[in-house]
Amino acid sequence: MSMKMGWRWYGEGNDPITLGDIKQIPGVESIVWALHSKMPGEIWEEDEIKAVVDQIHSCGFTAEVVESVNVHDDIKIGLPSRDQLIENYKQCIRNLSKFGVKTICYNFMPIFDWTRTDLFHPVGDGSTALFYQKDMIQDDYKAMAEYILNFTEKYHMTFPGWEPERMAKLDELFKAYAPVTKEKLWDNLKYFLEAIMPTCHECDVKMAIHMDDPPWDIFGLPRLLVDAESIDRFLKMVDDPYNCLTLCSGSLNANPNNNVAAIVRKHCDRIPFAHVRNIHHFPNGDFSEAAHRDCCGETGIIEILRAYHDCGFDGVIRPDHGRQLWEEGPGNCRPGYGKYDRALGIQYMLGVWDMLDRLDEEKAAKA
Repeated sequence: MSMKMGWRWYGEGNDPITLGDIKQIPGVESIVWALHSKMPGEIWEEDEIKAVVDQIHSCGFTAEVVESVNVHDDIKIGLPSRDQLIENYKQCIRNLSKFGVKTICYNFMPIFDWTRTDLFHPVGDGSTALFYQKDMIQDDYKAMAEYILNFTEKYHMTFPGWEPERMAKLDELFKAYAPVTKEKLWDNLKYFLEAIMPTCHECDVKMAIHMDDPPWDIFGLPRLLVDAESIDRFLKMVDDPYNCLTLCSGSLNANPNNNVAAIVRKHCDRIPFAHVRNIHHFPNGDFSEAAHRDCCGETGIIEILRAYHDCGFDGVIRPDHGRQLWEEGPGNCRPGYGKYDRALGIQYMLGVWDMLDRLDEEKAAKA
């Protein structure tokens, strides 16, 4: 088996990009999907799953990776209600496995999922990209949340992890998370994983946690998966082949001290799913997402791909975010999930991969 190139799709009626559009992008084999109408804690029913999987299969794609089956806040906080919610999660795993799903991407970030201060920041060449302005992420979480929610309301576009129903209860959520220290969050993550691992074995489904984005505490909320040391801790904490990583190069490299290629080489056997995203850093700590070409950012895309290739990676890789190009903008494009830059990123990554294959063939021929 070899690496499979994936594409995140938000579903018919929820994504301006169609499966027919994606079919025209050379090399895409796998659609990374989800039931985005489901709230955390709800069971994904078999008929709902089948409808989407059948649609994906009818266009010639596989549907083996789901992103995201979001984890309910009560599980992260460690409330008594978590046991029933974990049972619901187990049922989701069972139902998904019946339709060929092999990997579930999730995260364990308190309250907020990914965090950015500008969804359409001018890059300087006419394109725009997601942007993080460090001095705007201070104590006032409401201003940042209102910016995201005003966008989703204006353009009828909901983001995973930013469900309006949850965001309407921000004050309640912050109060509930107040006693949750970083160590307590680690404990609650371990409790969750130990509870679901038997189901993962039963169903042959890997749980692949996404890194925290950005990889540092925000608004007093603890973040866990932020660097090589915390990834080591996570994998040792529940040392099970079904406890895995969605290794996100962009989330990790928001901190330029993180060496993503080294993490890939160390833990490739625990990475069934990978996000490849490029980051450009500014001296003051701000960062912008960038084109996938290695020289457009400081993430080290070529070395990351070389690490996956050298390790015989046979999971799914997808371009993670991209700039908004040409006519793409607010109202007709999900921030970070435009058609064109992700398609360009795929061609760049496949070009690097093809060259690595050719170099291996030439080396073998000379041996």
